[in-house]
Amino acid sequence: FAVELLTALLFLAIWQSFSWQVAIAYWIFVSFLVVGTFIDFEHFIIPDRVTIGGIIAGVVVSVTVPALMDTDSRLAAGVRSLLAAALGYVLLLLVLEAGKIAFGKKRICFDAPTPFTWTKREDDADFVVGSEKSLWSDHFAREKDRLLLQCVEAKIDNHPYAGVTLEFHYDRVDVEGRVLPLDHVTQISGVARSLLIPREAMGRGDLKFLAAIGAFLGWRAVLFSVFAGSLLGSIIGLITLVVGKRVWAAKLPFGPYLAFGAVSWMFLGDTFLRWYGGWLNP
Repeated sequence: FAVELLTALLFLAIWQSFSWQVAIAYWIFVSFLVVGTFIDFEHFIIPDRVTIGGIIAGVVVSVTVPALMDTDSRLAAGVRSLLAAALGYVLLLLVLEAGKIAFGKKRICFDAPTPFTWTKREDDADFVVGSEKSLWSDHFAREKDRLLLQCVEAKIDNHPYAGVTLEFHYDRVDVEGRVLPLDHVTQISGVARSLLIPREAMGRGDLKFLAAIGAFLGWRAVLFSVFAGSLLGSIIGLITLVVGKRVWAAKLPFGPYLAFGAVSWMFLGDTFLRWYGGWLNP
C-alpha cells in the first residue's frame, strides 16, 4: 500500500507542477525511483533492471523531451543526459574507492570465544557468527576481498584444527598452508576469537542509480542528490544510533536518500539555485 500511495502522491504533485510533456517524463522517472527505493530498503540492493533500465530510459526520454536538459536540441539533450549519467557513476565510484581505502576492513574482537558456522547452500552459503546470520556473498564485493577468522578450534567437514587462522576468499579457504576450494566443502564450524571482514562504502547499484538520476535530471541534480542524500542519510543514521535502533556496523541503504535528493531537486531545484546564487552574491 505504501508504494502505491507514494507513487500516486508523486504523480499528482508532478502533474500539477509541470507541463504535460515533462510530467509524463517525470512519471517514468519516479517510477524507477520508487521501485529502487523500496527494494533497497528491504534487500540492500538495487537491481540492474532498475538502474540500467533507468539510465536507458533517462537518455531516451531526454531526447524525446529536450526540456529536461534545458535545451531545444534533441541531440544536445541526449549528449547532456549521457554526460550527466557518466558524472553520477564516476562521482560515486571515486567515493566508493576512497571509502574502500579508508574503511575497507573491520576487525571484531569477541569478549568471549564465539561459535561460528559456514554452511553451503546451493550457489551461496549461510555464515553464522554467534547470533548474527548473513549470506556469504554479502561479504565479498571484490575478487581480492578476504575474511579472516582467528579460531580457538575449527572443523572443516570432518577435519579438526586447533588454534588456526582461517583465511577466506569467496571461493576458497586457506588453512595451515592448504588451499581448499569451498565448492568441495559442505560445512565449516568452530569457535573464534576475532573476525576481520571486508566492507564497502556502498554498493555498486548506488553508482548506477545516481547515473540514472543524472540521465533524467542532468548534472546539477547529480551533485545536489549526492549532497542532500548524504546529509539526510547522516542525520537518519545518527538518530537511529542514538535511539539504539542500529549499531555502527549495520548497513544503511544509500539509494533511498539519493532518491530523496533527486525528488527534492525535481521540485525545488530552481528555488535552491536562486537561493544559492543570492547567498554567493548578496
